Amino acid sequence: MRINAFGMYYRKLNETIRACSDHNIVIDHLCGQRYIACAEKDRLFTLRGTPGNGLAQYMDGATVEVFGNCQEAVGDTMNSGEIIIHGHCGDACAYGMRGGRILIEGNVGYRAGVHMKAHLDHQPVLIVGGTAGSFLGEYLAGGLIAVLGIGAKGAYPCRYFCGTGMHGGKIILRCDKKPEALPPQVLVSLASADDLSELAPHVEAYCHHFGHDVQTLMAQTYYVLTPNPEASYKRLYTFE
Repeated sequence: MRINAFGMYYRKLNETIRACSDHNIVIDHLCGQRYIACAEKDRLFTLRGTPGNGLAQYMDGATVEVFGNCQEAVGDTMNSGEIIIHGHCGDACAYGMRGGRILIEGNVGYRAGVHMKAHLDHQPVLIVGGTAGSFLGEYLAGGLIAVLGIGAKGAYPCRYFCGTGMHGGKIILRCDKKPEALPPQVLVSLASADDLSELAPHVEAYCHHFGHDVQTLMAQTYYVLTPNPEASYKRLYTFE
């Protein structure tokens, strides 16, 4: 099914999507319509334009490919599936994400990956091609966040307070020098062979969709941020 969303109110658009039984949904001329593909399980969405807030919230297995920029709260509490964004993304992307993968060609705003979490084989992944705003991975509880820093010329690819309160998961950053002035909850180390092996398939997927060279990206310097067990917010969490 192909939908022309020009001038269409977001409720009418979502009603049209729900009423359609097609597996493939193409939506053209998006301009801020909210809550597209929320809780979808097994369909393929091709979106052209700028979808509004709450894209693919609670998504549970669908694939969403966006040819344009995205607004806030993409993939909020997403369970599984994949979101591919040919552009930039706003704030609070992947908030509470519990599984699946989000690939962002360009930059992401503030508070991306806040409180992402993992359980058994559900391991959420957020890959940012450009740079990230402040509070990346705040209270991170599980999963993988990687910022490739494309266009940053080797500089630290995040703003302030990266990993504040993180107590699980891993953040991988491509930059020439070891990140400094990080919160006390964060340990920094040069990426190991195992870290790079974990990252590689996601970089390959990124390059497949956005046209970069895998070998060139993987040959760069990466640093890994992990939780510091000696400085965690112990009163907030229960450990066995």
